[in-house]
Amino acid sequence: MRKIPRTMSTQHPDNVTMPFFTEGTCFLGEDEIKEAYYVFSHLQCDEQMWDCEGKEVDEFVIKKLLTRYDNYFKKHRIGQDIFITLRAPNPMVEKSEAKILLETLESAPRSYDTASQFYGDDNIPPIFEVILPMTTNTETINRVYYYYRDFVVGKQHRKCFENDITIKEWIGEFKPETLEVIPLFEDIPYMLSADTMVQNYLKDKQFSYQRVFLGRSDPALNYGMLPAILVVKIALQRLHALQERIRIPIYPILGLGSNLFRGNLSPLTVNECLKEFPSVQTFTIQSAFKYDYDEGQVREAVQKINNHVRTGPTSINEEVALDIAERLASAYREQIKELAPLINEIARFVPKRRMRKLHIGLFGYSRNIEGITLPRVISYCATLYSIGLPPELLGLHYLTEKDLVFLKTAYPAFLDDLSSVASYYNGDVMKLISPKIARDVEKVLGMVKYNENILHSEYTSQIIQAILSGKKETVTENMIAAGKARRFLG
Repeated sequence: MRKIPRTMSTQHPDNVTMPFFTEGTCFLGEDEIKEAYYVFSHLQCDEQMWDCEGKEVDEFVIKKLLTRYDNYFKKHRIGQDIFITLRAPNPMVEKSEAKILLETLESAPRSYDTASQFYGDDNIPPIFEVILPMTTNTETINRVYYYYRDFVVGKQHRKCFENDITIKEWIGEFKPETLEVIPLFEDIPYMLSADTMVQNYLKDKQFSYQRVFLGRSDPALNYGMLPAILVVKIALQRLHALQERIRIPIYPILGLGSNLFRGNLSPLTVNECLKEFPSVQTFTIQSAFKYDYDEGQVREAVQKINNHVRTGPTSINEEVALDIAERLASAYREQIKELAPLINEIARFVPKRRMRKLHIGLFGYSRNIEGITLPRVISYCATLYSIGLPPELLGLHYLTEKDLVFLKTAYPAFLDDLSSVASYYNGDVMKLISPKIARDVEKVLGMVKYNENILHSEYTSQIIQAILSGKKETVTENMIAAGKARRFLG
């Protein structure tokens, strides 16, 4: 039985502070090679997600790691003790990057050859899984699986021309024979049917287990924070039921950022997340978690997750949860339609932390809100926090007393979490938003007691004043200062 990772380091650019092994204010390609080594050797993460989506790709990550850090990787085998997992573009959504998927799949046999030579055997492939983002149906998962099996590996049995030797005899054997596909569900309708899609995908395959990735950031961007949390809980419950039904272990991966809107997983909230999502096997360790806290604190938090024993999911009444999610999503989207121009205006001042091509998140593909586009979710969060309007506060004004009673059991930490977020609210933001949204937010703030973070408000007030005056030269500088006070950028 393979080791199934508990902690997956990712390349999400949500950090304010840059790590010591980088020279500038933004990760470059070689920095991410150093990062992969660092998260394994210093932070003790089990896995590094290697993102081939939205940026220039280094397809030689395995070769570079093994040659540069040979002493470490001789003792810690990639594919057995620690893991590199590729995340490829989804051709059905990102047409301009479609062929990067094929390049990503072609890199697996080359990495296999490199590792075989390094370790002196060919028993363990260094890369045997690929993450498919924005999964919407079983066909898209199967397409990746069968393309690799039949076209990447399968071509070794063909000949270039009649009476010639086979490609295998010419180039060598292609391994691994198959790549396992991890579907990443990032939109609520597909998260709710993830169990059905996974069951259909598994029905003609003999796998010993299946990993399934649930996003938290894009569902929150599209529908609001609380709907995203409730739907994740439903999806986890349904995936557990699927596991019981088909008798194949299902290992959920949950993508959690540091702020509450994107997941609430930081070195300070590990216990809460383990309690909130007990059935999750793998938690993402994103950049703010890694670099905006003391290294010893981060390592201790990672080890706590690695050593924690996974259990079954918490039970949730799906009908009630979905009713709340639908009502709150509607309220949230009304507010976002109005706030979108302001958000897009300010988002361009958010500092970049990774070299990525600009492309919109799922909100831009939504059928329900035509013509409304937003920045990617990290820039979105950074923008709203920077004007003292935490995005978690949006949409919640539709909550009723009955809803709050339900949340006491479905999401016990809700009011405590909301109270923590409210400390970053700055009343000066009323100068930028409509009276209606201001009243709605005040209603939400009335649900909790909180202490305003004065230092954070000083920086956000300066940003608000700069926007009102049109003198925006200091906006980015103050965004970074406010981010340091929060310990995350977005």
